[in-house]
Amino acid sequence: MKILIITYYWPPAGGPGVQRWLKFVKYLRDFGVDPIVYIPENPTYPIEDQTLWADVPEDITILKKSIFEPYRFAQVFSKKETSTISKGIISGKEKQSFVQKLLLFVRGNFFIPDARKYWVKPSIEYLTKYIKENRVDTIITTGPPHSVHLIGKGLKEQTGAKWFADFRDPWTTIGYHDKLKLTKQSIAKHKLLEREVLSGSDHIIVTSYTTKNEFEGITNKPISVITNGYDTEPIDEMTLDVKFTVSHIGSLLLGRDPKELWRAIFELTKENEAFSKAFQLQLVGAVSDDVLISIKEAGLSNFLSLNGYVSHSEAVRVQRCSQVLLLIEIDSKETKCIIPGKLFEYMASKRPIIAVGPKGADVSKIISETNSGSFFEYSDCEKMKAQLLKLFIDFQKGKLQSQVVNLEKYSRRSLTKKLADLLKKS
Repeated sequence: MKILIITYYWPPAGGPGVQRWLKFVKYLRDFGVDPIVYIPENPTYPIEDQTLWADVPEDITILKKSIFEPYRFAQVFSKKETSTISKGIISGKEKQSFVQKLLLFVRGNFFIPDARKYWVKPSIEYLTKYIKENRVDTIITTGPPHSVHLIGKGLKEQTGAKWFADFRDPWTTIGYHDKLKLTKQSIAKHKLLEREVLSGSDHIIVTSYTTKNEFEGITNKPISVITNGYDTEPIDEMTLDVKFTVSHIGSLLLGRDPKELWRAIFELTKENEAFSKAFQLQLVGAVSDDVLISIKEAGLSNFLSLNGYVSHSEAVRVQRCSQVLLLIEIDSKETKCIIPGKLFEYMASKRPIIAVGPKGADVSKIISETNSGSFFEYSDCEKMKAQLLKLFIDFQKGKLQSQVVNLEKYSRRSLTKKLADLLKKS
């Protein structure tokens, strides 16, 4: 079975956006599906990870078409502001500079659905010819950026090919939409395009059950949940950190700021001398200034180990060496649906997880089902404090380990089989 996958993110792109379909492509041919990948020829990726090339099959067919990237021109106003916005790092309203406010307004209202919109028309023209000449009968688009789905919409109309729309994140309810200073007209345009994509596709794939429920209120097209997952990483056995490291791997952006957790940790450092001597808060990845200020105000600066972005293989190493892993999501009903890919890598590391997020989050169900850690709401200071102390006592005894169950179904290979079965059935 031959399928065409249309994605903006592909190596050397780093970060979570590239992982999902890179791993699907890695395993699809094991299940009788031959993937062809279409990507931009000259993209502007905010972060890169050259190590991910190792997962790209050597003989895979990769098609490319050049893309016009407005972010390159936005750098004329401020290279720093453009870079942070493209990474998703947005300051609170009261701390936004004039340039950031301007860039957010322009991004939100002049580039709908997003800044990659200029790739849509040339891609439809190029791929229509390719699909007809190479007898491709199934196409898959994956977003964000959601402009990629408009390519699928156009190809469906031009060729009649079967179209699967994969949503790694929701569209109009995604957490950062309210930061883009959208006008009423722009909001209406987003919702219209979202309805057209959901109704025009033959099948919708989402990464969470909350997103499935949300989309079922918009369309009657079939929707399948295929979560993100973990891969078997070729990394040698790791030695655990000597210190009681509590690590967060990945971006900590505006809104991911669990002040009650910081308070719980601070209180433990004051009440328990052994905890104070052993504890280290390790943040790996981009961290917003707002979060760093909160950590400083909580009195934790002396315990903070701050690292920037690292390669995926190094991130996996850090996960396996850490004593406890932090998973933090924005405290908002819009983020209940977010199940980040790193959750599954955390689980595969077999280190205890402390997750903080909104009430009813899909993440909490998976953590409970797999016995991989504990989930807390933002206000649960005393509960978080008690759990941290319990984990620390286990650490002192040399018994700190998570007893994960039901993990195999979240392996990238198992999830790819699920995808292949769905493609063949539809």
